[in-house]
Amino acid sequence: MKNDSILITGACGMVGSHLVDYYFDKKNIKPIATYYKPTTDISEINHKANWTECDVRYGDKIRSLICEHKPSKIFHLAAQSYPTVSWERPIETNDINVNGTIHVFEAVKWQQKIDPNYDPVVVVACSSAEYGASLTPENVPISENTILLPLHPYGVSKVSQDLLSYQYFVNDKIKCIRARIFNTTGPRKINDVASDFAKRAVMIERGEIQTMRVGNLETKRAITDVRDLIQALLLLSDQGEMGEVYNISGQNVYQIKDIIPIIENKIGKRINIEHDPSLIRPTDEPIIFGDSTRLKNKTGWQQSYSLEQTIGDMIDYFRTK
Repeated sequence: MKNDSILITGACGMVGSHLVDYYFDKKNIKPIATYYKPTTDISEINHKANWTECDVRYGDKIRSLICEHKPSKIFHLAAQSYPTVSWERPIETNDINVNGTIHVFEAVKWQQKIDPNYDPVVVVACSSAEYGASLTPENVPISENTILLPLHPYGVSKVSQDLLSYQYFVNDKIKCIRARIFNTTGPRKINDVASDFAKRAVMIERGEIQTMRVGNLETKRAITDVRDLIQALLLLSDQGEMGEVYNISGQNVYQIKDIIPIIENKIGKRINIEHDPSLIRPTDEPIIFGDSTRLKNKTGWQQSYSLEQTIGDMIDYFRTK
């Protein structure tokens, strides 16, 4: 495999950055990596990929990258990925997530007209947010066949992304994997509850703040370490059934409040909690937990990282900042 045969869109996000780590550290490959308004410190992995700025809302750039490099695998991760932001900017969220996906597949179609032998695999990062109101205690762990009832513009955009990918597979025979990713966290993550807690814990440790502001601590989440997620995406890119959809979910469910004692044990200090109404979402799934049986049966995927290790590594990461 040539060094330029992997394309990762949105490689400056948490998931993309760890995928870059994998290819550089494990495979000695510098992937083609796109970024736009990075959410991670790109300097940490700057030497590990061939970087190019690319806003996926505009198709010319992504088309030129695919035509130039002809990647054998495309991991389409570029997205506006925060539900709270999607309420504030629903048009932008759909523009990035929906039109960005169209541009990736149209670029592949364009190249296939030039070179009929070009036949890449496109792995599309979909989301558990697609299930929305179907995520109830009596329905979990939720299967891929469950009705999609998203509760925010972000979830709606991911349904569109998911189904667009399917129709490009059916109508244009573009090989794709639709990965419905459940709650995932780890080093370099920002703006989810685990990373917010880990960051504030380090601030408490340093004496910069005295209390930890929290929202709803009663919701339940199955949490996956980003490094386990990367392994699932890689396995699916090689072994998944093309056109199929796969849940990628942790197998252990935690109440959000369960994270607090893990953090207290890590920093060796009791944390004072302060409830902040501004951190409460207008709608929030009471439980998010997926059935990953299809993924496990197809690829043999298993989780390797415990929540304790994930949280500990996140705290260690923030200590370096």
